[in-house]
Amino acid sequence: MDTEQPSHDAVHAASAGRARPRVAVVFGGRSEEHAISCATAASVLRAVDRERYDVVPIGITREGHWVQVADDPRALEIRDGRLPEVPDTGDQVIVPMGGLDQVLRVQRPGEVPRVLGEVDVVFPVLHGPFGEDGTIQGLLEMADIRYVGCGVLASAAMMDKHVMKVIFASAGLHVGPYTVITDTQWRRDPAAALDAVASLPFPVFVKPARAGSSVGITKVLSPDGVEAAVHEARRHDPKVVVEAGVLGREVECGVLQGRGSDHPRVSEVGEVTVVGGHEFYDFEAKYLDEANVRLSCPADLPAQARAEVQRIAAVAFEAAGCEGLARVDCFYTEQGEVMVNEVNTMPGFTPWSMYPQVWGASGMTYPELVHELIDLALARPLGLR
Repeated sequence: MDTEQPSHDAVHAASAGRARPRVAVVFGGRSEEHAISCATAASVLRAVDRERYDVVPIGITREGHWVQVADDPRALEIRDGRLPEVPDTGDQVIVPMGGLDQVLRVQRPGEVPRVLGEVDVVFPVLHGPFGEDGTIQGLLEMADIRYVGCGVLASAAMMDKHVMKVIFASAGLHVGPYTVITDTQWRRDPAAALDAVASLPFPVFVKPARAGSSVGITKVLSPDGVEAAVHEARRHDPKVVVEAGVLGREVECGVLQGRGSDHPRVSEVGEVTVVGGHEFYDFEAKYLDEANVRLSCPADLPAQARAEVQRIAAVAFEAAGCEGLARVDCFYTEQGEVMVNEVNTMPGFTPWSMYPQVWGASGMTYPELVHELIDLALARPLGLR
């Protein structure tokens, strides 16, 4: 990547009468991935070039309050198993709702709002519902504020594992056997829903349809365990997806929006291996037990298989209408077939997460990746595109 090429950031800053563009890093949120979002924000805040950008950290509490927080990455890290939290500071951030007013304000109860200033771009490092699912993207679209990452439709569709599979199949991509249990189906006829699951080859993975970071997922070895697993998934989402287990290896590919080209850019292919203590790559393995997780990039696959993963990643990215970034997860089966699993529109984004790792193996450092995403967002037009 040529970091010296002229970018849109200086243009946006100059139009607002500032020396540097202002980036609001928004994190936390109402989902169960709140703490992971905070940890991601810590990494982004530490990586942003402060000589190039003004940075405004904005946290969203678990109750959904937008607050101005201290620019202190250390307070947002996962340390000794302690999960970070956005504190309710009382400094409520008010987002403009479009038009000529592009100014963020901060208000305390009983006080006159103070001006926080205009923001050129938002970097929303939110994971899960009420953030990664098109909700904050829609808010920012209405506010005429540019933002990093996928738009409303791609974010919403890729958050829903059922809709995601429908889109993949329509694009000619191979998806594994699965069934869906909606809230209505479960309340009306749970026995029929369990029968549909029993028709799948076991083991199966019972998942909340619209959650991430492996929250609420259960690996079930026989039909006897399905009902309890559905109840567990429904604690997180009333809509449940049940997938037949695939015998093979899970491999991942990073995708970036094309620059100067209509074609998306793909990274080297990586592989996650859980070496002990976990049935699968669950929440604890991802974030709390790094000693038992191995990230390999480039993955030890035949060259033809790596190329097929990259091709499928680009097709999935475009089929979903993604922008900015996405991580595409695939299975490489024992028969040598590549099967798409899912697309993450705001993947894990700490320096040790797979998405930055695969781009690091492709020649792009973590700070370069952060800048690239900000620059892509600044270059993107507002409104329909």
